[in-house]
Amino acid sequence: MHALLEALLDGRPPAWMVAGQDRVAHMDRVAILMDGWAAALSLSGDERRRWRAAGLAHDLLRDEDPDDLRSHLPPSLAGLPGPILHGPAVAERLRVEGVEDGELLTAVAHHTVGDARFGRLGCALYAADFLEPGRAFMPDWRAERRARMPADFNAVVREIAGARIRHLIERNSTILPRTLEFWNSITSGAA
Repeated sequence: MHALLEALLDGRPPAWMVAGQDRVAHMDRVAILMDGWAAALSLSGDERRRWRAAGLAHDLLRDEDPDDLRSHLPPSLAGLPGPILHGPAVAERLRVEGVEDGELLTAVAHHTVGDARFGRLGCALYAADFLEPGRAFMPDWRAERRARMPADFNAVVREIAGARIRHLIERNSTILPRTLEFWNSITSGAA
């Protein structure tokens, strides 16, 4: 694992982190969920550390000004809406710092919107970010799905994606092509 991620696991975030106390507490809760799910899935110790690192890294730039984030992203990502720029910005920063774990970078980059390329790590981060117990909205719904993870992993991820897409539709918001591709990837072949 890259030294930056090892340091993050040891409680030493990068100097470029822009995240307040509440955001750091959120990242800690996401990492705890990720670690618990990885353990329940009988993943190796190294893989558990990798899952925890993804949880700790995903929001490292969440409190940064979106315009500042935009200036450091490739054109293909710079046009994304401000509230979701932090994921791609963190992934790009990690990549520039030398992190070469493509699956982890994809998971961090697109944890808010999903990605058809997600493996188990990406889907787990997408779910943990939404289900972590510090979030105040839909507490019973979220608690029930946390209790089903990771035994009912695929179904829970589909339910979260469905709820998020319904929310966007109810608000008459645009649904990103990446989100629709993610939805199609997790529902193809679903019972």
